[in-house]
Amino acid sequence: MFSKILIANRGEIACRVMKTCRRMSIQTVAVYSDADRLAPHVKMADEAVHIGPAPSNQSYLLADRIVEACRQTGAQAVHPGYGFLSEKREFQEALAEAGIAFIGPDAHAIFAMGDKIESKKLAKAANVSTVPGHLGVIEDADEAVRVAREIGYPVMIKASAGGGGKGMRLAHDDAEAREGYVSARNEARSSFADDRVFVEKFILSPRHIEIQILADKHGTVLYLGERECSIQRRHQKVIEEAPSPFLTPETRKAMGEQACALARAVGYHSAGTVEFIVDGTTGQFYFLEMNTRLQVEHPVTEMVTGLDLVEWMIRIADGEKLGFTQDEVTLNGWAIEARVCAEDPVRNFLPSTGRLTRYRPPPVGRHVRVDTGVEEGGAISVYYDPMIAKLIAWGETREAATAHLKAALDQYVIHGVSHNIGFLTSVLGRERFAGGVLSTAFIAQEYPDGFCPATVPEADRPALIAVAAVVARKTAEREATISGQFPGHDPVVREDWVVVIGDDHHPVTIRPLGGGYGVTMGDRVVRIESDWRINDPLLRAVLDGRLIAVQVDRAGSGWRLTHNGSQIKALVLSPRGAELQRHMLKKAPPDRSKFLLSPMPGLLVSLAVDTDREVEAGETLAVVEAMKMENVLKAERGGRVVKVHAKPGDSLAVDQIILEFA
Repeated sequence: MFSKILIANRGEIACRVMKTCRRMSIQTVAVYSDADRLAPHVKMADEAVHIGPAPSNQSYLLADRIVEACRQTGAQAVHPGYGFLSEKREFQEALAEAGIAFIGPDAHAIFAMGDKIESKKLAKAANVSTVPGHLGVIEDADEAVRVAREIGYPVMIKASAGGGGKGMRLAHDDAEAREGYVSARNEARSSFADDRVFVEKFILSPRHIEIQILADKHGTVLYLGERECSIQRRHQKVIEEAPSPFLTPETRKAMGEQACALARAVGYHSAGTVEFIVDGTTGQFYFLEMNTRLQVEHPVTEMVTGLDLVEWMIRIADGEKLGFTQDEVTLNGWAIEARVCAEDPVRNFLPSTGRLTRYRPPPVGRHVRVDTGVEEGGAISVYYDPMIAKLIAWGETREAATAHLKAALDQYVIHGVSHNIGFLTSVLGRERFAGGVLSTAFIAQEYPDGFCPATVPEADRPALIAVAAVVARKTAEREATISGQFPGHDPVVREDWVVVIGDDHHPVTIRPLGGGYGVTMGDRVVRIESDWRINDPLLRAVLDGRLIAVQVDRAGSGWRLTHNGSQIKALVLSPRGAELQRHMLKKAPPDRSKFLLSPMPGLLVSLAVDTDREVEAGETLAVVEAMKMENVLKAERGGRVVKVHAKPGDSLAVDQIILEFA
């Protein structure tokens, strides 16, 4: 067995691979860029090697730097994780030439299956059902339009070397095909150093279901069940689960056997994933692509099979045989994974960057797993993917797994950057999700006007009002103990308060009651037990016999309370203070309708207009890039540009002015 492995990656996947290596008593080597000098994966490794500046094309994407790091440290093998060099044939060949093992398939399989165009040709030749499309490389926008017309709209324009939702655009007409071709090529070039794209038919009502395989070097190929990955936005997975609530045992077997046959056709060994698009109405499945690497969502398979996929990748690379048969692969219970990302769902999921001023994942155990690669005080950089962590929950049933995941999301504390936890909770609470009625259009259909933070359900409202009262009471109790009070003028902790939420005023009375507090609201008394202390971001309490978790944050002179995906801002005032607050003037928000603002921190790639230029509604104004994703900014209505505030190449802050209109 290898004694030292280098992980050619960063973030949570590097940390996750290191955990398995540590359990196997294998030493690890981390590589890092300037931006990751103090990252958790660097601290976790036994050794670490600096490989270049922050941009990935100057560090993590340079195969020669990785090979040299192996030489420096004596690493015998490399685990590539996912992304970066994980599906680069040239990387595997460079390692082989240097006598270093690649923990993954050989160069032939990487080329044949990792390349989206070549893998579809091979699958078609092997009589595997494939999506109709044009498998040649599209040379320009005119050809993209011609091919799209031949296939029939809607079509998907996809990067041949793509993955992770990068380099993909859905087009419904000629204009979208032209624009999508340019954007897909640009993203593909930036993310994979390969700008080849192709076009295929977009299946209506599609479900994205993939088969996990394991294959050793002795001819054994097994499938480990499926993962449903249909809930996506921008073609990037958001929530994944195993097994799928849609597949029958017969379909699972058919898909698994096709996946294994495809792997055998190229002599595949290691872990791999064969992705299928499944028609949600007919159940017909079509080969989409094969990922010749570990998938982001692999933990859900691990939790229902009890297998450590990273361990088996290492053992297979070392020449071991698989120690079990297909009949011995069993699926136990249900697992669901949510990708926790630094992004703003209210702003159409645009990436968010900044420092994690507070970061506390939920407690882990039998039902909850957290795969993360960040820590409190660390920064979410503009240079890399915005994923903060993967939160995985297991239960004996799908309903139990969902409940565990929602409870864990309630306890996940992230301050300093925008995040999608409220959105994830909202998705899990949808009737369609509970019923397993999923498709890749789920988010677009369930949130047609975009995501807005959920209003607090009436059933939860009294609980949050009571929590706000407890927070005010405990704050007042603490202030009453501060030294330096005037003798003979000991402060009295008041019992009557008014909880102000928006324009609603809720008079309450709060008194100590049996080791906790009793909060009276009208004719109802809510009993709360809590050991919450000021500055603790999480309040855990037993409320009328029910355990709840509420995030408590300062919000100006009040408090922001977050629970079950809902959020309220509460002012807790004395009755006199509440009366005065009713009569305070409210300032109107500033008028921003005359400006084009950057929706996220990023790089201004191009500007399509200049001063005194008349623009029409829908016209492209600028392109902003962040975390390798291009965002095309268009005019909401016609007007005239009177001032240009930024130029191409500028680094923009969120809401920074780009253009000003008359």
